[in-house]
Amino acid sequence: MALSDPRRTVGGMCRSIRTLRPPYAEIVTQDDMRAAALQYVRKISGFRQPAPHNAAAFDKAVETIAAATEELLSTLEVKGRVG
Repeated sequence: MALSDPRRTVGGMCRSIRTLRPPYAEIVTQDDMRAAALQYVRKISGFRQPAPHNAAAFDKAVETIAAATEELLSTLEVKGRVG
């Protein structure tokens, strides 16, 4: 399938978002959450590195998403987990 194939995209965005960790991990570090947030912001913005005039907005988005990730992970309930 070509990258431009509509079956590979959702609303123009590539569907190949990789899982950064197993479905459950006992310890998820701040670095893990920030790396996931950075990957998301890069993917959604289309920029690996923002231009200087967009750096503040880019950094704020990463921090906001990292905080939302921390909140999400702290409220998830994993049922049936042995340990």
